[in-house]
Amino acid sequence: MIILKTPEEIGIMAQASKIVAETLEGLKREIRPGVTTDELDRFAEDFIRARGGIPAFKGYRSYPKTLCVSVNDQVVHGIPSKRVLKEGDIVGLDLGAIVGGFYGDAAVTVPVGKVSPKVMELLRVTEESLYAGIAQAVVGNRLSDISHAVQRHAEAAGLSVVTDFVGHGIGRQLHEEPQVPNYGKPGQGPRLQVGMVLAIEPMVNMGDSGVRILDDQWTAVTKDGSLSAHFEHTIAIQASGPPKILTKL
Repeated sequence: MIILKTPEEIGIMAQASKIVAETLEGLKREIRPGVTTDELDRFAEDFIRARGGIPAFKGYRSYPKTLCVSVNDQVVHGIPSKRVLKEGDIVGLDLGAIVGGFYGDAAVTVPVGKVSPKVMELLRVTEESLYAGIAQAVVGNRLSDISHAVQRHAEAAGLSVVTDFVGHGIGRQLHEEPQVPNYGKPGQGPRLQVGMVLAIEPMVNMGDSGVRILDDQWTAVTKDGSLSAHFEHTIAIQASGPPKILTKL
């Protein structure tokens, strides 16, 4: 069942989402060669709590940390550790916060120092794919119009969309109905309505779309070792015009 949110509930979700967005901006400034992914996690937890939020991921299905930090060929759900970031790495940062019982959720992928133009293109196209999907999140469209727009933009650039993981509804739970795939034919699934709040999150690989899960039971990596990028926003569908992006400052 898709739970529609009231304007008041969306207002609370906007508060949680603002904390998420501010945390990600702060994390971007911390990214540099020599920093560990554990240090990034501590920064994120302290930042969220200092602003009155609760880290959404810590303890979720026994996940041990506040932040998911996915480096290079890690697609999503990388667990922070003593791993040291190096010049030329790319780092996916995914986090959520809870305010007043409601969730916000977002992700970005950023370079560590200088990376090649080809790698920058992966990041650019993945983020563009997110916004292509968001542009379809309007009343009257169907859910798969979002999915199709993401896939079409990524594949037009010669990249692969991960099909093992999907976006999702969000509200009082981190993951609610409906699932929001990043692939598919347009014109399918439920019609989009005012009050739907969705986390749209393309995961795009430079090589093949296949992924596998490491022994920690969380970290997903590309099967072929190619680089992967991940961008995500929490959005609320409006009565008219484009959706409100809750996790954008």
